[in-house]
Amino acid sequence: MTTSHVETSRGEVAPSTPLESIPRLVDEVRERFDSGITRSLDWRLRQLDAIGRFVEERESEILAALRADLGKPEMEAYGAEVSYVANDVAHTKKHLRAWMKAEKVSSPLVVQPGQSYVVREPLGVALIISPWNYPFQLLMAPLVAAIAAGNCAILKPSEVAPATSALIGKWIPKYLDGCVKVVEGGVPETTRLLEQRFDHIFYTGNGKVARVIMAAAAKHLTPTTLELGGKSPCIVDASADLDVAAKRIVWGKFFNAGQTCVAPDYVLVEESVHDALLNRMVATVRSFYGDDPQRSADFARVVNERHLARLVKLLDGQTIACGGQHDAKDRYLAPTILRDVSPDSAVMQEEIFGPILPVIAVPHVDAAITFVTRRDKPLALYVFSQRETVQAKVRDRTSAGGMAINHVWLHLAVPELPFGGVGESGMGAYHGKHGFETFSHRKSVLKKPTQIDPPLLYPPYTETKAKWVKRLL
Repeated sequence: MTTSHVETSRGEVAPSTPLESIPRLVDEVRERFDSGITRSLDWRLRQLDAIGRFVEERESEILAALRADLGKPEMEAYGAEVSYVANDVAHTKKHLRAWMKAEKVSSPLVVQPGQSYVVREPLGVALIISPWNYPFQLLMAPLVAAIAAGNCAILKPSEVAPATSALIGKWIPKYLDGCVKVVEGGVPETTRLLEQRFDHIFYTGNGKVARVIMAAAAKHLTPTTLELGGKSPCIVDASADLDVAAKRIVWGKFFNAGQTCVAPDYVLVEESVHDALLNRMVATVRSFYGDDPQRSADFARVVNERHLARLVKLLDGQTIACGGQHDAKDRYLAPTILRDVSPDSAVMQEEIFGPILPVIAVPHVDAAITFVTRRDKPLALYVFSQRETVQAKVRDRTSAGGMAINHVWLHLAVPELPFGGVGESGMGAYHGKHGFETFSHRKSVLKKPTQIDPPLLYPPYTETKAKWVKRLL
């Protein structure tokens, strides 16, 4: 296919799919789905095997692309992207046969004799739009779920991660059959895609774009899954193991330079341990990344200069406990911890999505809960406490897409747990069987024999029939 090119926000040139070819690509994929080829277990397993081979055979290229796009340390890129997708494929293959089995349900007396069951059928053609922060995992993991459910798919990788987009555009057609197509490019290409009819749209990104996607989906009554973000809070009470909390919070926040939708966005800590926790976190930053994190091989980069400028502006007027140094040419912002942060400051009004961590003192856990519940529901919430009563109180009185107690975002690594948001942080969920369900329609089936056909339900409606119907119902 002939491709054009689009300039990224870093001034790089990334390939883009010609706009006029997009409707034809969608039609081709729909023809493949309509042929029925995707419905068999054998086809689904073969495609999953192909994704597994792609990840294994192109691992070094994937890691190089992630390094080029985000400066990702190899360990972070491997663990959060390459290994994650490989494990997702293995888990799905192991359970897929069971997931596809019809689910028998009981039948009431009024429909006897008969059998009732639920079958999962594929929705059709899915559009999967991925973000730039985890540009490989957040495209391939939804694709694994879509294929497991027997769908065809159009993939739209993020143009803000051009190296990863180009890699996916090059290799997906060579590993998977014509049931999966890749459309590269930026806003014009995405806009043209959204003009087409799909059977499901799966989008990971921000709320502003999500509203555009929902408006486009409404024209075709297309169901959507929206994996968004928000300001994920971290609550620390006086009973917490502060040494462990400091390490886990710092690791979770500055992994991928803070460009993680479930990264702790701010910390609410009880006043009595505020300074102790802050000092430990500052020391942990130095322990993890050295005196000059810019020289550390273990610290990623901000995706582009535009995002860096946005982050640097958030530091205006703030009290910096550590960090704050930045280098536009290197797309570098040091791991930064803020203290004495006003809840009304700019850094507390939007998802930070970068290596800045505000720390706010609160008098007690109840105040922290009130602080959280008066704001939009986040994608994740974390609490560090040794007290079961506090853990339960935070769990039961707050709402978030997911929660971790005494750690951060490792709940994502449990395939049996659904991953998704609530309210402003998204709708729908996936991971493991939950992803299979997201891309499936649960079709109800009642099967009745014809040998027995009592006239009870048929006219004429006699008094005797009415009495029997009332008994049965």
